[in-house]
Amino acid sequence: MAVGWAIISTGNYPENSVAPAINQAQDSDLVAVYSRDQQRGEDFAQRHGAKTAYTSIEDLLNDSRVDVVYITSPNHLHASYTEMAAKASKHVMVEKPLSVTVAEGIAMVQACKTHRVKLGCGYQLRQHPGHIEASRLVANGTLGTVSLAQAQLGRGTRGEVKPEARTGLQEWWSHPEMIGNAATMIGQGVHCTDDLQFILGQRVVEIAAITDGQTVEQPLENVATMCLRFSGGTIGTLVCGSRMPEFQSDVIIYGSDGKVVLADAAAPRLQGELQVSSETVNTTVTYETDPLILVTWQIEDFNQAMAEDRDPAASGIDALAVVQVTMGMVESAKTGRTVKLEALDV
Repeated sequence: MAVGWAIISTGNYPENSVAPAINQAQDSDLVAVYSRDQQRGEDFAQRHGAKTAYTSIEDLLNDSRVDVVYITSPNHLHASYTEMAAKASKHVMVEKPLSVTVAEGIAMVQACKTHRVKLGCGYQLRQHPGHIEASRLVANGTLGTVSLAQAQLGRGTRGEVKPEARTGLQEWWSHPEMIGNAATMIGQGVHCTDDLQFILGQRVVEIAAITDGQTVEQPLENVATMCLRFSGGTIGTLVCGSRMPEFQSDVIIYGSDGKVVLADAAAPRLQGELQVSSETVNTTVTYETDPLILVTWQIEDFNQAMAEDRDPAASGIDALAVVQVTMGMVESAKTGRTVKLEALDV
């Protein structure tokens, strides 16, 4: 029997990615959508074959056909919608970031635990076969001791860009309190953060950040650079930005016995190339670009997690760790100091 999905919010991302992915995924049925505007919701439902459009979260959560809600609302609403869904015994997938504060993220994880529902987050690179292989190579020791991990992800358009310009993003992205007090970090850097933690199997424990934001004059950054220390001893660097149209978005893992390069593969879509150079493995794999398939596989993984009673590929705890790094980045950039992250107690 197909898993019944509902989407909360009808913005650009659910329009172009989430709804098409649910419709493409195996054993998935788009049952309902929520929008504050009835006509907009009905139009969205008609375009994507959803059975019902609601203007009430409560009515959507009372729909017995809905098994999972995919929350794509403005970031500051993620926590309240997640807690409402959990209390209604609906499983929850949240678009990144999980929450705008660590405290809210902890409350979300606890609510889902209390009500015994799954909580996942939209970190699609955990579905990319090249990143999965990189994680496997690190775990089985093919690269030896990993000393340095680098991730960089950038975008932009040619020509001068005003600091406040957020091309292609919805208006609420210009409000620090609505997105989580960071811009390019939440738009791009969180993918790199989760990806490095996934590949290394380690958590970030210390961060030093320099950005062009996090000031009174410019609260939201366009470019961020970070030095990271991981729990297993690996040192990392992370660069993200929205004013770099010619940027090469790569992930590189350096070990004592080899390295892995994920060339042009840091963006959250299937693309790029896996290059492995080591004592025992030397290979190159190229991936045909597909902007939708990772989201589709993410939906299917969540369905399987429900059936197998396990965590989805990017769990609530995984996503909470990324929120903690983001908040550490903001604090470090504001104060000019290195920030040490405490172990999460959830």
